[in-house]
Amino acid sequence: MPVVLMTFDPHPMEVVFPGSHPAQLTTLTRRAELVEELGVDVFLVMPFTSDFMKLTPERYIHELLVEDLHVLEVVVGENFTFGKKAAGNVEMLRKAGERFGFAVESMSLVTENLDPEHRDERVTFSSTYIRSCVDAGDVVAAAEALGRPHRVEGVVVRGDGRGRVLGFPTANVAPPMYSAIPADGVYAAWFTVLGHGPVMGTVTPGERYQAAVSVGTNPTFSGRTRTVEAFVLDTEADLYGQHVAVDFVSRIRGMEKFDRVEELVAEMKRDADKARGILAAQ
Repeated sequence: MPVVLMTFDPHPMEVVFPGSHPAQLTTLTRRAELVEELGVDVFLVMPFTSDFMKLTPERYIHELLVEDLHVLEVVVGENFTFGKKAAGNVEMLRKAGERFGFAVESMSLVTENLDPEHRDERVTFSSTYIRSCVDAGDVVAAAEALGRPHRVEGVVVRGDGRGRVLGFPTANVAPPMYSAIPADGVYAAWFTVLGHGPVMGTVTPGERYQAAVSVGTNPTFSGRTRTVEAFVLDTEADLYGQHVAVDFVSRIRGMEKFDRVEELVAEMKRDADKARGILAAQ
């Protein structure tokens, strides 16, 4: 019996409430890679359209699950809802399973107590919780919930070239729209060139490298545009146009404005050393 994992694209919120697309923790391509690593046979991407949104729970079950997929067992989270206005729930799914001959298993939500002094207060590991961690710059907590470091992908584009002048050439990563970007600050991260295309320099595609990553507007130079800039440690490479991944490991500090460029350069050197130490311990 093949295992099918179904997801929706675009995010349902963008169709139900246009303009409300939540920050995206993974790209669709990355989701497919993670699903493949789990050994799933089929990764089914359902286009979420205004017509699909109007399917009643009964039609959702009969047309999609029974007629199209011929399901034998359905596995969902305990808070799963489906169909028009999210009117369907796990209990409705179970009753339909008894009628159409498929089993239903609901999985308990993953929770954890993060404060030993308040044992009754538990956090649910959900996408909402993970987004809040990323928004706060707590990439360690995000990684704990995800089971892996939070990743931001994108294409390396040309910036203002200031990093190279200062002795810290950076890869200016342009992520896709809706990407969940950590709070402004400097982070220790792993940097990887994705794909198999040639790279000029000492960076090999598919290999991961230590990096100090700046997220923010470069306030020392009165910047206004928020950027993700990765200083890949101990390498030299022409990365323009490359599709890359930044896996955030730990936040080193918040974003600061320095009165003198010399102060900024000294702090960047300390950031690089701290990143090396953090990543060497991984």
